[in-house]
Amino acid sequence: MKFRAKIVDAACLNHFTRVSTMIAKLAKTCTLRISPEKLNFVLSDRVASGGVSMWCELEQENFFSEFQMEGISAENNAIYLDLTAENLSRALKTAQNARALKIKLTNKHFPCLTVSIELLSVSSSSRVVTHDIPVKVIPRKLWKDLQEPTIPDSDVSIYLPVLKTMKSIVEKMKNISNHLIMEANLSGELNLKIETELVCITTHFKDLGNPPPASEDASQERPPEQMAEVHVDIRKLLQFLAGQQVNPTRAVCNLVSNKIVHFDLLHEDVSLQYFIPALS
Repeated sequence: MKFRAKIVDAACLNHFTRVSTMIAKLAKTCTLRISPEKLNFVLSDRVASGGVSMWCELEQENFFSEFQMEGISAENNAIYLDLTAENLSRALKTAQNARALKIKLTNKHFPCLTVSIELLSVSSSSRVVTHDIPVKVIPRKLWKDLQEPTIPDSDVSIYLPVLKTMKSIVEKMKNISNHLIMEANLSGELNLKIETELVCITTHFKDLGNPPPASEDASQERPPEQMAEVHVDIRKLLQFLAGQQVNPTRAVCNLVSNKIVHFDLLHEDVSLQYFIPALS
């Protein structure tokens, strides 16, 4: 099992750093899946038990100038590592204005991701800063729980408003209630609503637009104005919104009534799937 990679392009390095910061805000610990073409950051809390789940995907060729890996076997050419997301994010933050960054799977009495950052000094000579990030190698028998999630058939899919706007609204609502109702329809309308014994507050978004249905008959039977709604834990929604360091080129919300909210974000070469279950 081997892995080593190198980034030399400053824009790629900054982008990779922003992605790692986002992951650290979304998950305390996560799984890094390394394959020949892709890197994935995976959070696989049981949605059925009320946990969120995440699948973030990066095409390695869009970030790394060098990338070599050998999985556990030719048939199972992948590596799965458990790590503390904040440790990786903190290491990469020291790479601002770096000449190069290298990541390597090493064994220093225990498995590590060793991050080596080549920095320019005042005298134009370079110095190397090294971070050893402890990881846990996940055995093959546990991989089945860490596969790309199945996207549920949604009742309504809708494009999201500016995420910073959503975040500021939800932050204010969090001071009043722990629960939030997300409503959307096929007329491009999205509502964020909280209800308590004393007050009901709703924020309306209109003309957001809806993605084309995945299949011909997916939405033909649903009246455009009919709302799909999901009750969610407002803290989980806010954690997702607060974690968005990468401004998406596309942001879609898929609602399965009374079951789950699925966020589908795309930013050039990084895709993020994030699932928040309905409150029971």
